[in-house]
Amino acid sequence: MRRNSIRNRGVRRKSKVLDIDITSLLDILVILLVFLIKSYDATGVIFKISEEITLPTSQSQARNTTGVVVQVSPQKIWIDDEEIVNQDTKRAIRGGIVQPLYDQLVAKKNDIKMIQNNVEGAKKFTGLVNLVIDKTLKYNYVKTIMRTCAEAGYSKYKFIVRGVEE
Repeated sequence: MRRNSIRNRGVRRKSKVLDIDITSLLDILVILLVFLIKSYDATGVIFKISEEITLPTSQSQARNTTGVVVQVSPQKIWIDDEEIVNQDTKRAIRGGIVQPLYDQLVAKKNDIKMIQNNVEGAKKFTGLVNLVIDKTLKYNYVKTIMRTCAEAGYSKYKFIVRGVEE
């Protein structure tokens, strides 16, 4: 009789498998996956645009590329989130060039070229400038900004606009 009780011990210890319904868990995972895919930006270019700038809209599907970011509002100019020109220094336009903007762009170009020469595998200077321009600015002022960029060695322009959501 003792043998039977010893043999049955292992059988008694086995518990039943619990049935867990994972349907709701899978629903949550699918929703998270869809959200992450929808919010993923393959270009990796992120712009912090000032609240003072109202961007024009565009139907274009082209993606942005990396480069120096010049933001222009009616009162100020920024380069890579650093304020360069404000209401006090805005009158510094000589010969169709905004002098403080020109000086900062040349300094940026020299920094990029110095890094390119000293660091192996560093990105080369492309001469590309991303222009974030308020849609209320007059064309002559935009032309002055573009000329300033060209004189500083940035001959390629990308205009950053707000895409239309469908």
